[in-house]
Amino acid sequence: MSDSNEQLKQIQEIHNMMTRSSRFISLSGLSGVFAGIFALAGAAAFYIYINQSTSYGSMKDYLQEIPVEIGSDFLKFCFIDAGLVLFFSLSAGIFFTTRNAKRNGQKIWDKTAQKLLLHLAVPLVTGGIFCLILLWHGLFGLVAPATLIFFGLSLLNASKYTLDEIQYLGYCEVLLGLIGSCFIGYGVTLWAIGFGVLLIIYGLIMYVRYESKPKEKKFW
Repeated sequence: MSDSNEQLKQIQEIHNMMTRSSRFISLSGLSGVFAGIFALAGAAAFYIYINQSTSYGSMKDYLQEIPVEIGSDFLKFCFIDAGLVLFFSLSAGIFFTTRNAKRNGQKIWDKTAQKLLLHLAVPLVTGGIFCLILLWHGLFGLVAPATLIFFGLSLLNASKYTLDEIQYLGYCEVLLGLIGSCFIGYGVTLWAIGFGVLLIIYGLIMYVRYESKPKEKKFW
Protein backbone atom coordinates (compact mmCIF):
# COMPACT_ATOMS: atom_id res chain seq x y z
CA MET A 1 0.00 0.00 0.00
CA SER A 2 2.83 2.34 0.88
CA ASP A 3 4.57 1.56 -2.40
CA SER A 4 1.38 2.32 -4.34
CA ASN A 5 1.00 5.69 -2.63
CA GLU A 6 4.63 6.51 -3.32
CA GLN A 7 4.27 5.62 -6.99
CA LEU A 8 1.10 7.71 -7.25
CA LYS A 9 2.89 10.64 -5.65
CA GLN A 10 5.77 10.31 -8.10
CA ILE A 11 3.37 10.19 -11.04
CA GLN A 12 1.65 13.35 -9.78
CA GLU A 13 4.98 15.11 -9.38
CA ILE A 14 5.99 14.15 -12.92
CA HIS A 15 2.65 15.37 -14.22
CA ASN A 16 3.10 18.61 -12.30
CA MET A 17 6.55 19.15 -13.80
CA MET A 18 5.25 18.49 -17.31
CA THR A 19 2.41 20.95 -16.78
CA ARG A 20 4.77 23.63 -15.54
CA SER A 21 7.03 23.16 -18.57
CA SER A 22 4.20 23.26 -21.11
CA ARG A 23 1.88 25.86 -19.58
CA PHE A 24 2.26 29.38 -18.25
CA ILE A 25 0.66 29.06 -14.82
CA SER A 26 1.81 32.31 -13.24
CA LEU A 27 -1.14 34.39 -14.41
CA SER A 28 -2.40 36.33 -11.41
CA GLY A 29 -6.07 36.55 -10.55
CA LEU A 30 -5.49 40.04 -9.18
CA SER A 31 -4.57 41.25 -12.66
CA GLY A 32 -8.03 40.21 -13.83
CA VAL A 33 -9.66 41.97 -10.89
CA PHE A 34 -7.87 45.25 -11.56
CA ALA A 35 -8.42 44.98 -15.33
CA GLY A 36 -12.13 44.59 -14.65
CA ILE A 37 -12.17 47.62 -12.36
CA PHE A 38 -10.39 49.75 -14.97
CA ALA A 39 -12.82 48.54 -17.65
CA LEU A 40 -15.82 49.52 -15.52
CA ALA A 41 -14.28 52.94 -14.93
CA GLY A 42 -13.73 53.38 -18.67
CA ALA A 43 -17.30 52.31 -19.45
CA ALA A 44 -18.64 54.74 -16.84
CA ALA A 45 -16.64 57.58 -18.39
CA PHE A 46 -18.03 56.66 -21.81
CA TYR A 47 -21.62 56.68 -20.50
CA ILE A 48 -21.12 60.10 -18.94
CA TYR A 49 -19.53 61.51 -22.09
CA ILE A 50 -22.31 60.21 -24.36
CA ASN A 51 -25.11 61.51 -22.13
CA GLN A 52 -23.53 64.94 -21.85
CA SER A 53 -22.33 65.48 -25.41
CA THR A 54 -25.18 64.21 -27.63
CA SER A 55 -28.70 65.40 -28.31
CA TYR A 56 -30.06 61.84 -28.17
CA GLY A 57 -32.24 60.77 -25.28
CA SER A 58 -29.88 57.98 -24.33
CA MET A 59 -26.79 56.14 -25.45
CA LYS A 60 -29.04 53.38 -26.77
CA ASP A 61 -30.74 55.84 -29.15
CA TYR A 62 -27.33 57.08 -30.29
CA LEU A 63 -25.83 53.69 -30.99
CA GLN A 64 -28.92 52.46 -32.84
CA GLU A 65 -28.25 55.05 -35.54
CA ILE A 66 -26.18 52.86 -37.87
CA PRO A 67 -24.19 54.14 -39.57
CA VAL A 68 -23.64 57.24 -37.42
CA GLU A 69 -21.62 60.34 -38.09
CA ILE A 70 -18.65 60.22 -35.77
CA GLY A 71 -17.00 63.52 -34.90
CA SER A 72 -13.30 63.96 -34.25
CA ASP A 73 -13.87 64.92 -30.61
CA PHE A 74 -15.86 61.76 -30.04
CA LEU A 75 -13.19 59.58 -31.64
CA LYS A 76 -10.48 61.33 -29.66
CA PHE A 77 -12.30 60.69 -26.39
CA CYS A 78 -12.88 57.02 -27.27
CA PHE A 79 -9.24 56.40 -28.14
CA ILE A 80 -8.02 58.15 -24.97
CA ASP A 81 -10.55 56.30 -22.82
CA ALA A 82 -9.72 52.91 -24.35
CA GLY A 83 -6.00 53.67 -24.29
CA LEU A 84 -6.02 54.47 -20.58
CA VAL A 85 -8.00 51.32 -19.77
CA LEU A 86 -5.57 49.24 -21.83
CA PHE A 87 -2.49 50.90 -20.30
CA PHE A 88 -3.56 50.46 -16.69
CA SER A 89 -4.83 46.91 -17.32
CA LEU A 90 -1.56 45.86 -18.95
CA SER A 91 0.45 47.53 -16.19
CA ALA A 92 -1.52 45.68 -13.51
CA GLY A 93 -1.21 42.42 -15.44
CA ILE A 94 2.55 42.72 -15.80
CA PHE A 95 3.03 43.71 -12.16
CA PHE A 96 0.91 40.97 -10.57
CA THR A 97 1.97 38.25 -13.00
CA THR A 98 5.66 39.07 -12.47
CA ARG A 99 5.16 39.01 -8.71
CA ASN A 100 3.32 35.71 -8.91
CA ALA A 101 6.05 34.16 -11.07
CA LYS A 102 8.73 35.20 -8.60
CA ARG A 103 6.79 33.68 -5.74
CA ASN A 104 6.50 30.40 -7.66
CA GLY A 105 10.15 30.47 -8.65
CA GLN A 106 9.25 30.54 -12.35
CA LYS A 107 10.58 32.49 -15.29
CA ILE A 108 8.33 35.28 -16.54
CA TRP A 109 9.67 35.11 -20.10
CA ASP A 110 10.23 31.66 -21.58
CA LYS A 111 9.09 29.73 -24.64
CA THR A 112 5.72 28.96 -23.05
CA ALA A 113 5.08 32.63 -22.28
CA GLN A 114 6.07 33.53 -25.85
CA LYS A 115 3.63 30.99 -27.28
CA LEU A 116 0.91 32.27 -24.95
CA LEU A 117 1.41 35.87 -26.05
CA LEU A 118 1.55 34.88 -29.72
CA HIS A 119 -1.73 32.98 -29.55
CA LEU A 120 -3.29 35.89 -27.67
CA ALA A 121 -1.95 38.51 -30.05
CA VAL A 122 -3.12 37.07 -33.38
CA PRO A 123 -6.88 37.28 -32.68
CA LEU A 124 -6.47 40.53 -30.72
CA VAL A 125 -4.55 42.31 -33.49
CA THR A 126 -6.99 40.99 -36.08
CA GLY A 127 -9.89 42.20 -33.96
CA GLY A 128 -8.28 45.61 -33.50
CA ILE A 129 -7.89 46.03 -37.26
CA PHE A 130 -11.47 44.86 -37.82
CA CYS A 131 -12.76 47.41 -35.29
CA LEU A 132 -10.90 50.18 -37.11
CA ILE A 133 -12.61 49.06 -40.32
CA LEU A 134 -15.98 49.24 -38.55
CA LEU A 135 -15.19 52.79 -37.45
CA TRP A 136 -14.15 53.67 -40.99
CA HIS A 137 -17.57 52.55 -42.21
CA GLY A 138 -19.31 54.41 -39.38
CA LEU A 139 -20.54 51.22 -37.71
CA PHE A 140 -19.63 52.32 -34.21
CA GLY A 141 -22.39 50.29 -32.57
CA LEU A 142 -20.68 47.05 -33.62
CA VAL A 143 -17.26 47.93 -32.21
CA ALA A 144 -17.97 46.96 -28.60
CA PRO A 145 -19.47 43.55 -29.52
CA ALA A 146 -16.57 42.90 -31.90
CA THR A 147 -14.00 43.55 -29.16
CA LEU A 148 -15.78 41.02 -26.93
CA ILE A 149 -15.85 38.37 -29.67
CA PHE A 150 -12.19 38.72 -30.62
CA PHE A 151 -11.09 38.92 -26.99
CA GLY A 152 -12.97 35.71 -26.28
CA LEU A 153 -11.43 34.04 -29.31
CA SER A 154 -7.96 35.11 -28.19
CA LEU A 155 -8.56 33.55 -24.76
CA LEU A 156 -9.74 30.32 -26.33
CA ASN A 157 -6.79 30.31 -28.70
CA ALA A 158 -4.30 30.76 -25.84
CA SER A 159 -6.02 28.55 -23.24
CA LYS A 160 -3.93 25.49 -24.11
CA TYR A 161 -0.82 27.34 -22.90
CA THR A 162 -2.16 28.43 -19.53
CA LEU A 163 -4.77 27.52 -16.90
CA ASP A 164 -7.81 25.66 -18.21
CA GLU A 165 -10.29 28.03 -16.57
CA ILE A 166 -9.46 30.79 -19.04
CA GLN A 167 -11.33 28.99 -21.80
CA TYR A 168 -14.63 29.32 -19.91
CA LEU A 169 -14.07 33.06 -19.69
CA GLY A 170 -13.43 33.02 -23.45
CA TYR A 171 -16.75 31.28 -24.15
CA CYS A 172 -18.61 33.85 -22.06
CA GLU A 173 -16.93 36.77 -23.84
CA VAL A 174 -17.80 35.39 -27.29
CA LEU A 175 -21.40 34.79 -26.23
CA LEU A 176 -21.75 38.34 -24.88
CA GLY A 177 -20.27 39.72 -28.10
CA LEU A 178 -22.75 37.80 -30.26
CA ILE A 179 -25.65 39.00 -28.12
CA GLY A 180 -24.35 42.55 -28.35
CA SER A 181 -24.18 42.25 -32.14
CA CYS A 182 -27.89 41.47 -32.17
CA PHE A 183 -28.86 44.23 -29.75
CA ILE A 184 -26.72 47.19 -30.80
CA GLY A 185 -28.04 49.60 -28.19
CA TYR A 186 -26.78 47.36 -25.40
CA GLY A 187 -23.32 46.66 -26.83
CA VAL A 188 -21.44 48.92 -24.44
CA THR A 189 -23.40 47.60 -21.45
CA LEU A 190 -22.47 44.05 -22.42
CA TRP A 191 -18.88 45.25 -22.98
CA ALA A 192 -18.82 46.53 -19.39
CA ILE A 193 -20.15 43.18 -18.19
CA GLY A 194 -17.63 41.20 -20.26
CA PHE A 195 -14.51 43.25 -19.62
CA GLY A 196 -15.56 44.46 -16.19
CA VAL A 197 -17.80 42.16 -14.18
CA LEU A 198 -16.67 38.85 -15.70
CA LEU A 199 -12.98 39.69 -15.38
CA ILE A 200 -13.45 40.64 -11.74
CA ILE A 201 -15.32 37.40 -11.00
CA TYR A 202 -12.76 35.36 -12.94
CA GLY A 203 -9.88 37.10 -11.18
CA LEU A 204 -11.34 36.48 -7.73
CA ILE A 205 -11.93 32.80 -8.50
CA MET A 206 -8.38 32.38 -9.79
CA TYR A 207 -6.94 34.21 -6.80
CA VAL A 208 -8.81 32.08 -4.28
CA ARG A 209 -8.10 28.85 -6.14
CA TYR A 210 -4.41 29.32 -6.98
CA GLU A 211 -2.93 32.19 -4.97
CA SER A 212 -4.59 32.61 -1.58
CA LYS A 213 -3.47 29.12 -0.48
CA PRO A 214 -0.21 28.47 -2.35
CA LYS A 215 0.55 25.30 -0.40
CA GLU A 216 -2.60 23.69 -1.75
CA LYS A 217 -2.00 24.48 -5.42
CA LYS A 218 -2.73 21.80 -7.91
CA PHE A 219 -1.92 21.99 -11.58
CA TRP A 220 -3.20 18.64 -12.75
